[in-house]
Amino acid sequence: MQFNALTPELVSAFEGIVSPAHVLTAATAEAQQYETYGRDHTEDFHFAPDVVLRPGSVEEVSAIMRLCHEHRVPVTARGAGTGLSGGALPIHHGVVLSMERFNKILQIDERNLQATVEPGVVTEAFQNAVKEVGLFYPPDPASKGSCFLGGNLSQSSGGPKAVKYGTTRDYVLNLQVVLPTGDIIWTGANTLKYATGYNLTQLMVGSEGTLGIITKAVFRLLPYPQHNLLMLVPFRQEAQAAEAVSAVFRAGIIPSGMEFMEREAIAWSSDYLKIPLTLPEDITAHLLIELDGQDLDELYKEAEQVYGVLENYDVDEILLADTAAQKDDLWKIRRNIGNSVRYNSVYKEEDTVVPRAELPTLLKGVKEIGARYGFKSVCYGHAGDGNLHVNIIRGTLTDEQWNVGLRQPISEIFELCVKLGGTISGEHGIGLVQKPFMHIALKEANLNLMRGIKQVFDPHGILNPGKIFEPTVA
Repeated sequence: MQFNALTPELVSAFEGIVSPAHVLTAATAEAQQYETYGRDHTEDFHFAPDVVLRPGSVEEVSAIMRLCHEHRVPVTARGAGTGLSGGALPIHHGVVLSMERFNKILQIDERNLQATVEPGVVTEAFQNAVKEVGLFYPPDPASKGSCFLGGNLSQSSGGPKAVKYGTTRDYVLNLQVVLPTGDIIWTGANTLKYATGYNLTQLMVGSEGTLGIITKAVFRLLPYPQHNLLMLVPFRQEAQAAEAVSAVFRAGIIPSGMEFMEREAIAWSSDYLKIPLTLPEDITAHLLIELDGQDLDELYKEAEQVYGVLENYDVDEILLADTAAQKDDLWKIRRNIGNSVRYNSVYKEEDTVVPRAELPTLLKGVKEIGARYGFKSVCYGHAGDGNLHVNIIRGTLTDEQWNVGLRQPISEIFELCVKLGGTISGEHGIGLVQKPFMHIALKEANLNLMRGIKQVFDPHGILNPGKIFEPTVA
């Protein structure tokens, strides 16, 4: 559908709302700075916005949305731009609404174990702030040192701690949201229970900026776990590494992290970071297993149980990290696999997820599909919750193979996920790149319900158009 073009009069109106210093266009901004607002971490895509607005208050966001709604101008909200599904790409140009100035932690309520924050706060900065008062915010995506909480809310981000503690969705109590019409609402209440009509809070989480603009969030917190143990387990057969995941849980242990890394993933990352790591020739995969809690003696007992489970598999010597620095290095290697893959090649990352016991079948299927269609993949991910990141490496693939030829094998990977009881995205969202595959995971009845919800919230289809669904403009 056709949106209206941005006019000089609208740009002037935006300047009156946020001041000229926070209105950027290709003509007024430094080229490299402006270009970043048209990119995220999805492959090598770039879509130039017509204008970038950097509001600093909810009232400014409201005024901007009211104008864009009235004039049928598309709006793409943007956080830190670390997404992997193209969610922040302004594919219909228009306005990029950057939330970078919404960067305040407004309150840490120690009595009620909750905090109120703005969406432009960096996830790790928030974690560190609550840790200083003995509290814990568990969601920790790999990009936690740079990603914004608003982006985490948009995708319901997870990370390694999700296996024990859940994803972003599980910590949201209430949201302040600006609707496309400019109306400002709170979606719920600052309470642990909520049974007052439809749960708009949970509807907003994971909606990828297609329903409203989040301007404040209230998160619940936990007491900070005082101790943790971390072990790196090398396997001679990657299928056994995948099988061992379910076995650990069946033994009654719930790790705070259970990460799978095939050989090339851990090798590329350690090389990228220049962190020395010995990888014997016969090792094909690793599990990184973390246990946490308040009682160190209990953790050592759990570790002994884990060792007992692993005795049933063909593993090499298990490394139990004995210093904070060693733990730090191991987590850096895991968190930088995506960066190391990006450093080596353009790639497509598929965020597959299945019930954890089906992980061996998924891994085997991905490799078989790759062999049939002639592409290489580097696999790693949050094995404890069945979330496998499949990185398809471009390497020497032609433009035709890359842009068209991979559609069928990617479809087959997603069909396998659904057959195994899983779905096509665990934490990266649908955005632009997964949109063509939504029919694999959901029936048309499901999709029509979602389209109906979108129409109610955003009747002119201006919010993040072209994501999840094709835009419809009334």
